[in-house]
Amino acid sequence: MASGSTSKSLTVIAPGRVNLLGEHVDYNDGVVLPAAIDLTMRLTVELLDEPVIILNALDLGKEAAFRIADLSDKVDLNGESLPHFALYPASVAWAFQQAGLSIPGLRAVYTSNIPIGSGLSSSAAVEVAFAQAFMNLSGWEVDPMTLVKLTKKGENEYIGVQSGIMDQFACMFGIVNHALYLDTRSLAWEAVPLPDDVAIIVADSNIPRRLANSAYNDRQKACVDAVLALQAALPGITALRDVSPVDFEAHARLLPGDVRLRARHVVEEIARVEEAVQLLKMGDVRGFGELMVAGHASLRDLYEVSLPELDILVEIALEQEGCYGARLTGAGFGGCTVNLVRDDCSESFMTALCVAYQRRTGRQAKLYHTHAARGAHVVPDHSA
Repeated sequence: MASGSTSKSLTVIAPGRVNLLGEHVDYNDGVVLPAAIDLTMRLTVELLDEPVIILNALDLGKEAAFRIADLSDKVDLNGESLPHFALYPASVAWAFQQAGLSIPGLRAVYTSNIPIGSGLSSSAAVEVAFAQAFMNLSGWEVDPMTLVKLTKKGENEYIGVQSGIMDQFACMFGIVNHALYLDTRSLAWEAVPLPDDVAIIVADSNIPRRLANSAYNDRQKACVDAVLALQAALPGITALRDVSPVDFEAHARLLPGDVRLRARHVVEEIARVEEAVQLLKMGDVRGFGELMVAGHASLRDLYEVSLPELDILVEIALEQEGCYGARLTGAGFGGCTVNLVRDDCSESFMTALCVAYQRRTGRQAKLYHTHAARGAHVVPDHSA
């Protein structure tokens, strides 16, 4: 491993992300199409002489501190269980520790305008920001994909959320004005240009998403069960990624009701992503938007992770001038929709969406006008 920076302090900027297409397929070895967005978290860290990590989450008004030696026990300096917010930085430190990488003591202060619990990967932004900070303050260096893999390991094994690799990947690898086509099996990826005149408008339903307490893990189990059942007819498959739409139609009868619905979504969503990439390369944003709408219907009817409020946001969006496509983004069960909107229509779009959503649900949506942004990076303090 090459030697990294050994400065005493630094600032990391990490973006949130939206997934434009390819929902709930990353843990099925599928292909996804996320984009980092210019909602960001800012992490400032300084080295400490003692092997302790001190956290100050400004937006939450919370602090925590723990010894690096106590990472596996998930306890603070007083032996109490770590608060939930502290598990995310701790999970990264733990994963690095498990990989034999040294972790320095540090004081961390961080703030973010990425809404929490809305499906925009506020937690993944925290994870990749701390990964960058630990590496740059420790004197060792690994490639960015290794950092992504380790943050995923921490989230899966330390926090206990069985998410795929997409969120951390998008937050780490984001490119301005591009979506990221990622093969979650091979980890091969490609930047796909987005039209210059299109904004990514995120609409927060104001219903916080409870990922760890939701049916997320149940959906993942259904996918595993589908593979096991389909192997009777397709012995070569190891994930739903290996099942073509044609093969699925031929053998769907092997699957019980709910499992069949979940698997159908995954198989068809992967096919949508492959088609969508070609449409974007041809500049066909209307065709891409139609695939977004089809993806939302599948998440609503087959994967059953939408909510009436998310459906209403999509319905309203599609009635507005300049909207090419809309769908829920993230795991569902609350959170946000993502909308591709012609930039010159974005202001009127946002106003109409807010007014109509409040009229129909009594809730106030939060709207974010964003574009595809750069991934996590260290910046000089004076320009952060």
